[in-house]
Amino acid sequence: MSRTKSIVVSAWLRQFHRWVAIAFTATVVANFVARAIGTPSPWVTYSPLLPLALLLLTGLYLFALPYTVKWRTKSRA
Repeated sequence: MSRTKSIVVSAWLRQFHRWVAIAFTATVVANFVARAIGTPSPWVTYSPLLPLALLLLTGLYLFALPYTVKWRTKSRA
């Protein structure tokens, strides 16, 4: 993958991570509101899990990104 293409992918992934974080926060708030009203249905209870899994995957990638860049530049030198 070329350097410019990886920068574009990284920028897109950072923006995606931010939007998923907003969706995750909204589902958690909705979960608390539903629990305050009464017993929520299972789909409301488990709705934060998909955004949480996406946050885990994108967050791990974004966390490892600086280390992989350092590793690639060392191997080229």
